[in-house]
Amino acid sequence: MNGQGLSRRGLLKGSTALALGAVFASPARAEAPPPVAITPELVEAANKEGKVILYSAMDLPVGEKLGKAFEAKYPGIAVQIERSGAERLFQRLDQEFASGIHACDVINSSDASHFISWKRNGWLAPFVTEDIAQHFLPQFRDPEGMSATSRIYLSSIGYNTSLVKPDDAPKSFADLLDPKWAGKMVKGHPAYSGTIMTATFQIVRELGWEYLEKLSKQRVMQVQSATDPPKKLALGERAVMADGNEYNVVLLKEAGQPVEPIYPTEGAPTVSGPTGIFVTAPHPNAARLFQAWLHTRETQQFFTDYTAQYSAHAQVISKPGRRKISDIKLMKEDAAGVEKMAEEIKTRYAKLFRV
Repeated sequence: MNGQGLSRRGLLKGSTALALGAVFASPARAEAPPPVAITPELVEAANKEGKVILYSAMDLPVGEKLGKAFEAKYPGIAVQIERSGAERLFQRLDQEFASGIHACDVINSSDASHFISWKRNGWLAPFVTEDIAQHFLPQFRDPEGMSATSRIYLSSIGYNTSLVKPDDAPKSFADLLDPKWAGKMVKGHPAYSGTIMTATFQIVRELGWEYLEKLSKQRVMQVQSATDPPKKLALGERAVMADGNEYNVVLLKEAGQPVEPIYPTEGAPTVSGPTGIFVTAPHPNAARLFQAWLHTRETQQFFTDYTAQYSAHAQVISKPGRRKISDIKLMKEDAAGVEKMAEEIKTRYAKLFRV
């Protein structure tokens, strides 16, 4: 991989090759529309609407930073962010559509399997930009133009460096089963967080339900969002996080907090966050402008630099001093697999990790 951007050579490199964008792997039923550029006409139409509503599973400060960058670029358009866990957003949108409520313009989910359902329901509007067509590999864009991968990140483990010495820190998921970590761990919940749903699927596939059954006996603090474990870690409320998003750990570490990410020897679960536009968007032109802007090289570079996530845009490069995704052993993402197992994961997980 060339830095943080995912080139074809990097994508296919070695045993850690990413199996991202599985939601886009099925044969196209229709051709994607021709790619478009950001034109003065689109900007003018978006300015007349004056607003774009983004439903997002990103950590709120990260999403707000992105929204402010858009507003600085296009001062006439306000960004309203509705932030929640991806699984909760999925339920909310299902309820809204069932009630004839169409408030969302643009959706970014941390559970790529959601786009399979939304596409099947006919809820997504096709829209392809020049950047998406030219610089995103097919694995990272829907063949019919319904969505594109806006961000890639990991669900790592981690530890508080004030509470745990580096030599004593766990190096693998298996290490978390050591009795010395009982009552000292925190983790997110797959019924709330798309990140944890995606990560749980990969862990079950690779390690089996037996692993989670053993982990559940370790008196783990159960929180909701994948953004919560890094924060509990930084506060010293728990010494180790059993899952959670890596980018928050990296940002907290860079801010001087006593946290350190760990990339487990079995492989770090990999998460992609696609973005799409709803066909019922109340601000369709602002939605298209936001989607186009989000996937430019400039925005993807900004997003990578300031949020510590990875980009599928081939021209994006790593921020100096950060670990490259190509140097990390990864578990493979499978959105179709997640969709098939989602209810089983929620049910079985809830029985193991009783709150």
